[in-house]
Order: sequence, then structure tokens, then C-alpha cells
Amino acid sequence: MIQTRRALNRALLARQHLLARADLPVYAAVEHLFGLQAQAPMPPYYALWTRLAAFDPEELSRLLAERRVVRATAMRGTIHLLAAPDLALIRPQLQPILDRLLVGNRPTTRSLDVASVAAAGADLLDVAPMTLKDLGAALVRRWPDHPAGTLATTVSFREPLVQVPPRGLWGEPNHRAAFMLADAWLAGRGPSASPDPAQAAEQLVLRYLAAYGPASVADAQAWSGLTRLREVTDRLGSRLRAFTGQDGAELLDLPDAPRPDPDVPAPPRFLPEYDNLLLSYAERSRIIPHRRPVPLPSGHGGCGGTLLVGGLWQADWKISRGVLEIEPFISLGPADRDAVAAEGQRLLGFAAPAIAVRDVRFVPVRSG
Repeated sequence: MIQTRRALNRALLARQHLLARADLPVYAAVEHLFGLQAQAPMPPYYALWTRLAAFDPEELSRLLAERRVVRATAMRGTIHLLAAPDLALIRPQLQPILDRLLVGNRPTTRSLDVASVAAAGADLLDVAPMTLKDLGAALVRRWPDHPAGTLATTVSFREPLVQVPPRGLWGEPNHRAAFMLADAWLAGRGPSASPDPAQAAEQLVLRYLAAYGPASVADAQAWSGLTRLREVTDRLGSRLRAFTGQDGAELLDLPDAPRPDPDVPAPPRFLPEYDNLLLSYAERSRIIPHRRPVPLPSGHGGCGGTLLVGGLWQADWKISRGVLEIEPFISLGPADRDAVAAEGQRLLGFAAPAIAVRDVRFVPVRSG
């Protein structure tokens, strides 16, 4: 059965709770989405606001403070928000990726006893959180011939760490990232042992398809950063259903996963910067109809992002002093402009509740 790009788009939006906001607790949503980009502190809040019917940002802050969800290195070696038990599922599978990244830094690590540095850093981060700057300063006393930054990075690549609050709490300033050993931070709150590697890889593929399918093996590898996932899908066998994409590629999915009518309308949705929706495929045409690279700005992550119109990335947005500015890539008709403006007012109510005068403005269509 052929899945058109529009059919794939609507399946993706349904599973991401972007066709209709879901009536779910925050923890259940984080579990289902299986990783929200959290390079900056605020994007997970905006990602959940746009997906949930009654999202309370303080609930996510409580889950972080209670250590039920964590911000940690996950897919593609970047920081994600995860349900705490999922870190034990994902993190061991990532170690070969992180080892390769560390090898890429070989000019500064060639003469370094990596295992000893990692062990020393783990001893420090088992006791109390530290910023990478402070960690490097502590380690350079023992390895004075190596840059402090290299020492701290070595620990972060070799040891499972989590970023701890108050960074990432709603309403807090942009605190510097402080890290602690995951086992120490989550003591008594997660699995006591890592799952069997083969079973973990299978669960990772099944969870990916539940939130992003139908998808190819190449898509799953682009999302995770892992390789050799064809071996995993072959083991899953009849637990998966095969489709054919519009370009002839094989797509895999869970047999009973939602695949709505391609003609179902898709309302406008404001996504935060770094949203996984745009980053989780090798072939992105189901959501990106043009060649623009996904923007990856640095910062707090609470004042800009991307906008879906008709289910596709067709505009960018930013907020400044109570003004939401929409920068479309295409000419929007009156109905789309009205729908975007109404959704934009809701976004401003969430992002800037203390500002009485809120305005949505459209800038002229830009090209390129």
C-alpha cells in the first residue's frame, strides 16, 4: 500500500498530538513522545503547550524537581527531555556514538587516559552537581597538561549525566547547566539495571514508530543517530507492517497505529526551536516542503520557533515585548491568516501572560 506524503504528514501529526490537542497528563505525553529536544531550557514547555489540551508548565517543573523526568544526552548525542526510566533504555545504546565523537577530538585526547579521567569525574559528580567549567577546573589539578574543557568534555561523553534543576524550570532565569551522575540523581527512581541490548534496540524502534511512523530504517537511524537498525527491524518481523512511500522507499509501522484520512484538516501549530518533529527523518518532505535547513539557534529557547500551516513548516515566529511576529515563506490566504492569528494570541497568552497588550503581526513573505 502506497503512503503519500500527505498521508505520512497526517499520520505524523496525529501521533504528535498536533491534529488535535491531547487530553493527557504531562508525564504520559513525555513518555509517548519519547524525547523532546531540550538543548535550550524552554522548548519542552512550548512543545507540550502546543500538543496538550490543558498544559500546566508548573506540572513539568514538578516532574523535573521530583526526578520523574530528566534532561540528558539522548538521541543524536543531544540534550532531550525524557521520562526517567527511558534514560536507561536509550543511554547505553548511544555510547558508541559518543565514543566516536570523543575520538574526533583526538588531537587533545591522544595522550589522555580517558578511562581514568571519566572515573575521576564520575566520583565528583556522584556526590554533587557541577557545571562543566567547575568540573574541568577540579580535574585539571590532576591532569595539568590538558585543557580543563577537554577533561570535562571527556567525562560528559563517557559517563551518563543529567542536567539538574533549577536549569529547565518554568519561570527560572537561564541558569548555567549543572550535571550529576544519572545513577546518583535517579537513585531509587529508575530501573536498577540496563535492559538487554537487543531488546532495548527493539523497544527503541517500536517507540519511535509509535510517535513518528510510518518511517524507513534510514529515518529511524537519522532520529536516533544509531546504525544497523535494519538488523533490529528484521528481528521484529511480523510485529511491523510494511508500506511503500511515494518515492518507492519501504516504510515500516506498527500495525494498529493511527493513520488518519489524508484529507483531515491540520490546524496551525507553533513549534519551539529544535522541535524533534523537524529533525527526526532522513527524508523530511512529509513536514518540510522546501530546502530550508532547520534553524538551531542558541539561547533560552522561549521566544521563537517554527510554524506549521496546513501541517507543513511554512513560517517562523518570534516574540518580543508582547508582539508575536510571523515570517511566512508563502502567501497565506485570509482563512489561514485568521487561524494563525487566533492561535498566535493563545501562544502569547501562554508565553507572556503578564503583558496586557498582545499583538500578532505578519511580515512580508520572504524567499530563499
